[in-house]
Amino acid sequence: MSSTDDRRWLMLPVVLAAFFMYGFDGNVVNVTIPSLQANLGAGEAALELVVGGYVFTYAAGLVLGGRLGDLFGYRRMFLLGMTSFTVASVLCGLAQNPTELVIFRMLQGLTAAGMVPQVLALITATFAPEQRPRALAWFGVTGGLSGICGQVVGGLLLVSNLFGLGWRVIFFVNVPVGVVVLAFALRLLPSTTSGRRPSLDGLGVLGISGSLALALVPLVLGRQTGWPIWAWAMLVASVPAMTAALLWERRIARTGGQPLLDLTLFRSKVFNAGLAINAAFMAFFTSYVFCLSLLLQSGLQFSALHAGLIFAPTAVLAMVASLSGKGLVARYGLRVLTIGSLVTAVSVLIAAVGLQVQGSGISQAVLLVSTALMGIGNGLILPSLIGAPMAGVKPAQAGIASGMLSTTQQFASVTGVAALGAIFFTKLGDHPGPAAYASAAELAAWLALCIILAMTALVTVLIRTAAASAADAQRETSSGGAARTST
Repeated sequence: MSSTDDRRWLMLPVVLAAFFMYGFDGNVVNVTIPSLQANLGAGEAALELVVGGYVFTYAAGLVLGGRLGDLFGYRRMFLLGMTSFTVASVLCGLAQNPTELVIFRMLQGLTAAGMVPQVLALITATFAPEQRPRALAWFGVTGGLSGICGQVVGGLLLVSNLFGLGWRVIFFVNVPVGVVVLAFALRLLPSTTSGRRPSLDGLGVLGISGSLALALVPLVLGRQTGWPIWAWAMLVASVPAMTAALLWERRIARTGGQPLLDLTLFRSKVFNAGLAINAAFMAFFTSYVFCLSLLLQSGLQFSALHAGLIFAPTAVLAMVASLSGKGLVARYGLRVLTIGSLVTAVSVLIAAVGLQVQGSGISQAVLLVSTALMGIGNGLILPSLIGAPMAGVKPAQAGIASGMLSTTQQFASVTGVAALGAIFFTKLGDHPGPAAYASAAELAAWLALCIILAMTALVTVLIRTAAASAADAQRETSSGGAARTST
């Protein structure tokens, strides 16, 4: 292996640490909700914004973050994003009241939007095509582990009450990690730019971010506020707003400018199918884990640590299966995605049947078998999940493609939680008890099963599309060679 290759693989854990930090902070706050209520006096609205505000500012800023990386360099934006994220984490830990915590959490999400797109962009721009699937597999593993570790490690941190900091420790833990990541990033990250003179489409920033905000705000807050008229009005308005923004982006591209979105990416059927699969998986995973967490903590009265340990097999086996899955992907290609989807579907089916038969008395053995199988299935899915849409992306498009993919994932996550959460709470009713929670979780499990089966169908479409694209490329190569021969 060359020294350049060594440097690339040394860089990988550095950038993945940043991605892990983002995912960890997005999930760990869920286990601190009782502490925030008791020690900070946070009400229901503040708690919703502490959780949802982070997601909102992150999702709304992703496309801009990816574009800034293309224009000013992925290394520069990564360092700026990581520094800002660490500072924002300190501010969250120092918050003295719910309002301050909400503001600093939204700032934290915005800084993550500047940092995370550079992770995928650096992988795409620095790794050779034959090395990229392996690196992207680790990216997928990191994403899955960060969510589960947020619950498990978060529970451990709260139970241990390090230095008497209580809930604040979950934010302060980012400081030593951020400092170490920055130190290694300064040494290992390459300087990469798109090679074009920096120019930012200001109107495009306002149009894309504004239309996303019109959709995300009601999705994040609509259920908790009873879906008032303003929430529906914002959702409806987001459609013409996004349409107008996309028309503007197309006009900028036609006149030789540098639009915020690279709409040529949507000409690739493989990219489109890969985006759809990512959307389906994220909508399934986040909404299903959300409902299952509610069952365990609110319905079955498990502690945060106990509930987190129920999900531990998912994290451990996802990592093990992902490491094995890399070799399977190299040998069997995208068919591994189909196998992983079916294994995950079986895991959800076990939980649904267990809840139907045992109700609130569902055994921990059933739950552990279900989460273990979900870990295996997700581990087989993750190596190809990110690589599917990014496979044909050019290095100069890596930043914006990463931003578009991450935005799609976050939008799907928020939508999934909003939709399945609304159904869950409707089924739960006004006077919930263990039996009501079990019944609501059962319904959510059956619906989650439908989503993962739909994803399996989308994988079939992707396999056919990728095969057709490869055949077209082969024909073009053959015809080009024939033309040169005849000349």
